[in-house]
Amino acid sequence: MINYKHLHYFWVVAKEGGIARASERLHLTPQTISGQISLLEENMGEALFNRVGRNLELTETGRLALSYADEIFTLGGELEEVVRNLPSGRPMVFKVGVADVVPKSIAYRLLAPALELPDSVRIVCRENNIDTLLAELALHRLDLVIADSPIPPGVNVRGFNHQLGECGISFFAAPELAKTLSKDFPQNLKGIPILLPGETTVTHSRLLRWFDKQHIHPRIVGEFDDSALMKAFGQAGTGIFIAPTPIAKEVEKQYGVTVIGKTEEVREQFYAISVERRISHPAVAAITETAREWLFRDKQQHEQKTPSEKS
Repeated sequence: MINYKHLHYFWVVAKEGGIARASERLHLTPQTISGQISLLEENMGEALFNRVGRNLELTETGRLALSYADEIFTLGGELEEVVRNLPSGRPMVFKVGVADVVPKSIAYRLLAPALELPDSVRIVCRENNIDTLLAELALHRLDLVIADSPIPPGVNVRGFNHQLGECGISFFAAPELAKTLSKDFPQNLKGIPILLPGETTVTHSRLLRWFDKQHIHPRIVGEFDDSALMKAFGQAGTGIFIAPTPIAKEVEKQYGVTVIGKTEEVREQFYAISVERRISHPAVAAITETAREWLFRDKQQHEQKTPSEKS
């Protein structure tokens, strides 16, 4: 492992342009600095400087080492400055990424418990595609990722999936469109314009399989990665759209639409993905505990129904 004191001496010599000036800045003898750099070169197995006359020039490896040392010691300086200027009684920062396919209302319901902790919490929330968020998680720039599926196969990220729960889906229509439909759900969807979640979502393929099973062929008029945009189109009467059943009442109230039917055969799942196998972050613990109570209750109610009730 690199000795960072030796790396710091190397960094100062490279920045100052020589051992003599570095010794003045560090208040060390030239012999001490030279000896420490020799130990660093021995540890790395590569020369970092070439002596050209009375001057030192960085080798190729030296230039590479300098670029890393610049970042390391610049970040160290920033850390000292940030810590020195932190206010007392500061809130705990909780950095969470939300996959763009997760409905905003679900994301809010999942994250809200973190704000109810006894200690003050400041949420830094970022929305993006799952691959980008997992990369941020791997670099410890996020504490948690909320997604609609576990870590995808083939993604080389070390993380752990914590299932938060699952639920059925409801179908919504603007009032004028709803008036044109019969009460025979789901057969009343035949030939009707419908808005689907994008192909990147797990629900997309599940819905298509369910349509085939029911021998239903609605007219797909739009596909959306952003669930809020899909709801906005649905609100305008462009087509029927879906949302998780636990937030059905919220969707009806917010968008002025009506539930025309629901099914438990198409299940939406939600996961918290973290770098921890065992959850220790208090905000993550609050989210997972509350979500499992909320969403798994819906699952248990579904499992307790008779087959005739599961439409």
